[in-house]
Amino acid sequence: MEIRIGIVHSPRELTFETDVAAAEIEKLVSESASPVVRFTDDKGRVILVNRELLAYIEIGEETQRRVGFVA
Repeated sequence: MEIRIGIVHSPRELTFETDVAAAEIEKLVSESASPVVRFTDDKGRVILVNRELLAYIEIGEETQRRVGFVA
């Protein structure tokens, strides 16, 4: 699952892959009482984002990388 996070007053977005389901991420962001939202990517790294600075979160499917030539 690919996650893109927009942060207020930042021209760049955070992008990472995770093994967590989309519904679980939605629940994590919407129901957390903590001021910091904690994400874990597919390599085990932890990403902490201040809840008040979230501009948007885009949850998308993992894209398969194509190998070879297309005619």
